[in-house]
Formats: sequence, C-alpha cells, structure tokens
Amino acid sequence: MSEAHLRVIEISRGSTHDGPGLRTVLFLKGCPLRCAWCQNPESMGLEPEVWWDARRCIGCRACLEACPNLALTESARGLALARERCRRCGTCVEACPSRALAFTSTDWSVERLTREALKDRDYHAAFGGGVTVSGGEPLVQYRAVAELLRRLQHAGVHTALDTCGMAPPQALAAVLPHTNHVLFDIKLLDAGQHRTHTGQPNETILANLDAIATAIRNGTSAAALWVRTPLIPGVTAVPENIAAIGRFIQERLLDVVSRWELCAFNNACRGKYQRMGLPWPYAETPLMSQTAAMALRNTALAAGIPAETIATSGLLRTGGDP
Repeated sequence: MSEAHLRVIEISRGSTHDGPGLRTVLFLKGCPLRCAWCQNPESMGLEPEVWWDARRCIGCRACLEACPNLALTESARGLALARERCRRCGTCVEACPSRALAFTSTDWSVERLTREALKDRDYHAAFGGGVTVSGGEPLVQYRAVAELLRRLQHAGVHTALDTCGMAPPQALAAVLPHTNHVLFDIKLLDAGQHRTHTGQPNETILANLDAIATAIRNGTSAAALWVRTPLIPGVTAVPENIAAIGRFIQERLLDVVSRWELCAFNNACRGKYQRMGLPWPYAETPLMSQTAAMALRNTALAAGIPAETIATSGLLRTGGDP
C-alpha cells in the first residue's frame, strides 16, 4: 500500500457505538492480532482477499472456468477457495454474474476517501459526531491514516481512532496529533493470557496506552480517552480479568479515562466466517445475559471505578445464565 491510499473493508454510516455522537466509521484492513473472537475476520490480513456468499451463488460455474490458478473447486458447501493457490487476480470476481464472489476490501486514495467521509459532515455537526477509523487495526496503515485525519480535522470534522494499541510508537505518534478521541482496547491484562488468545503479548499495547495518557496529561494531546473491553465468554468476561483491568484503570488512568466501555459479545459476524470459508469457535455461543453483564459491571465498580465512567454496550439477552 502506498502512503496515499487506504485499504478499506467497509464504510458504515450512522453509527452510535464507535465514539461520541453520530459517526461515519471507516473499517480498514490489516491487524497484528489474531483474536479468536474477531468480529471482522476479513480485516486481519492486509492483502486483498476474495470471499464467497452462498446466498448469492446461482451455481453457474463461471468462476471455476475462469480461475487461471485452479484455486476454486466445488465442495459439499458449494464452493471452496484454496487460498494458498489464489493469486488475488480478480478473474473469478469479474466472471461471477451474481456477485457471489467479491473482494473483501477496496483501495481508496486519501483524497477520495476524505471527500466521501465529508459527505456526512452535516449529520456530524447536527448530532455531535464525526469520523472514526477502525479495523482491523488502523495503525497498520498509519501514514495514510494520519493524513486522512489531518484533512478531516482541517475541514472541521471530529476525528476518532479505534485501536487495539498493537503498533510501533512512531505509528501512534503520527496519528495522535490529528485525533480528537481515542477508543483503546484493553482485552486482557495478563500478558500470558493475552498472547494465548490474541497471538501477541500486551507490553507494547500497555506502553502505547501509557504514552497516550502522558500526552493528555502534559497537554501535547487534547484527545479524550475511552477504554473498551470486549466481554468474551470464558476469556475476557471473567471476574478476575475485569477486576484486574479495573484496578489498572483506577491506579494509573482514572484521571484521563472518561469512559470504560464493557462491550458485550456479539455473534452476528458468523456469516463473515462462512463467506471466508473459516471455522469460528464462537459460532454457537449465545449472547451475554443481562445478569452476567450486570455482575461484571459490579466487579468493575468494586475495583474503584466511578459508576458514571462505566458503560455496557451491545445486545444482551434477557434473564440470567445459562
């Protein structure tokens, strides 16, 4: 990718869950983590990828005949893509009359993407929103992200960065000056558990979080800071982890964190894994119950976090466990 382009998997408009107000969210490709619960599996790799939607397929077999690398075969589920053979040439996508085969991302120039995001600025102004860059991990493409956010700020648009924090310090340093709001994930505080469930330890993540807090304290950043924790059953959504994160925030971040958001598990991404031809260990995991979410909130409160700082987001099922 050049510094003048961004690889985008989705542009979502009208979001109220990705920063303050009504927001346009730009989901970017590429992420250094491999969280087992990832909601956007198509965002993990930076390179272009093709996926197949069984609901659209008309069984014409045009893609099989078109693929020059024999990467497509028929299977019990309909169509199988051998990703190790795929060269991402797009021949099958062009041959598919029903758009069952499609690239998971589109490359945008920074200039064009800025214009696209600015189409919504009247709504941003009316509802106190702005533009959020998310992913994947947007700091993977940090040079272009920094330029995009700079242009948006220059146009008077509120900007937000949604990050897992796993990035080199120079990436954060380039983007933070053009960011009005940071949404920062703390998934697991224990480094070993973090490596087990995300593929990476969390030392770099916590160091970047400390750098953001320091920049806010010394006035070199005017960004507001929200911490977000995904509530993954049996992994992050356990009292020990929530209590540890709560103590960490209370002891080291309470003066700069204006919100700690507990994000309830969502299984709506199952279809994405199916289109990617990937298994998902959480495919049959139900939504979190209101009772379980309330218990974790109480754990956060017991760690010394003020009630007004804690927010629970996401769809919850009524009643208790199981």
